[in-house]
Amino acid sequence: MKRWLGKAETALGNHSDRLNAINIFPVADGDTGTNLYLTVRAAARSLAAGTGQPAQVDVGAVLSTAGQAALEEARGNSGTLFSVFLCAAAEPLEGHTRLTSTLLAAALNRAQIRAWSALSDPVPGTMLSVMESAARAAAAVDAGQNGDDSNHALGLALDAAVEGALAAVIQTEDQLDALTTAHVVDAGGVGMLLILDCLRSAVMGVELQSELLDGLHGYDVADPHIHADMPDDDGVEVMCTINLSPLNAATLRQRLDEIGESVIMSQVGSGADAGGNYRWRVHVHVPDPEPAVAIIRSLGEPSQVSISELALPREPDASAVNTAGHER
Repeated sequence: MKRWLGKAETALGNHSDRLNAINIFPVADGDTGTNLYLTVRAAARSLAAGTGQPAQVDVGAVLSTAGQAALEEARGNSGTLFSVFLCAAAEPLEGHTRLTSTLLAAALNRAQIRAWSALSDPVPGTMLSVMESAARAAAAVDAGQNGDDSNHALGLALDAAVEGALAAVIQTEDQLDALTTAHVVDAGGVGMLLILDCLRSAVMGVELQSELLDGLHGYDVADPHIHADMPDDDGVEVMCTINLSPLNAATLRQRLDEIGESVIMSQVGSGADAGGNYRWRVHVHVPDPEPAVAIIRSLGEPSQVSISELALPREPDASAVNTAGHER
């Protein structure tokens, strides 16, 4: 699992420029690659920070640690949804010391369901569709393995998951009008495809599939930044972490839905505090931040509040990303 997230951090760093270039949905702000990279980096570094401690042999516990770190530092829609994916994938793996085909299928299925449910208004043709297709493909292969827990069976399920993800990425262009018009595939979907291929590579000890992205519309290194020619999106992205009761969490989601878009709310951790409140990560796009922040503060005291202009991409450390988009 550490190797997977480390590989994903490197791959997303190498591909962030091209992912940014085709990022036009839900907002043409050219930052999906950056957001995914920074979020996966947070997950990877949370595990690296444990060096020197006794080795954790519970696969679910390792991924849960990484998922919580990613959720606390998640960037944008794509980073938040990946964090939800990672936290949910950890749950069926709790108490297990190795991955099997059946556990992989269960983890991918739990993760895609949780990601779909985190969004108030989930849309097909995004990384959600890629997650779902990967989960369905892995489950179909596992169903034919009759409980085989060998590495061979796991390899078949991982191959199927990546193939399913690739098929879903290709389909995104026809699922969203904005992508059809621009003749590109979904940036978040491509990022998720890369992450899944890194999982396959890390678990099976094989190389990443260098030809995996060949032919995806808009993804050639010579292609321009599609979003650069589109009008700037007004508004801001507001994110925070806050402790809320289940009732107040439902109230917050409803009120943010009324004033904004791309509302994502996901629970951080599984336990309630002494007052019966749960920790939530909140994400919303709004025309003006003040009303959203006021609504949030009316229900609790938020932490890690960030407000970012949608028209301005947030860049990571320049030295961490190959801006030419090439593999290093």
